[in-house]
Amino acid sequence: QVHLVESGGGSVQAGGSLTLHCLASGISISTYAMAWFRQTQGKEREFVAAIVRGGSLKRYGDSVQGRFTITRDNAKNTGSLQMNSLKPEDTAVYYCALSDGAWTDFITTERVYDIWGQGTQVTVST
Repeated sequence: QVHLVESGGGSVQAGGSLTLHCLASGISISTYAMAWFRQTQGKEREFVAAIVRGGSLKRYGDSVQGRFTITRDNAKNTGSLQMNSLKPEDTAVYYCALSDGAWTDFITTERVYDIWGQGTQVTVST
């Protein structure tokens, strides 16, 4: 069975940092692009960041550009999202996802992602 498990979420004050992790099992992530999305209640999932299979290309959502960094370690079958300078509006459930599609502009859209984790809650307080 294929599983993605996110970890590292929690509560932090504004201006703080958190690092989320995504561990894959039952699959080798090396042939997939990896992304992070987030969702708050009542809203659609928002693209946060994506990284190409080999890690050489990255894409960030406008709201996190310059504050978040996505990385991956294919040998360990894991990915990470380093989040700095957190703001209350970053509060959401964060999801890790994998896509076996090509690296195109659609990499920011959730419909190209086939495999999803269950999410981890991040809460940023003032």
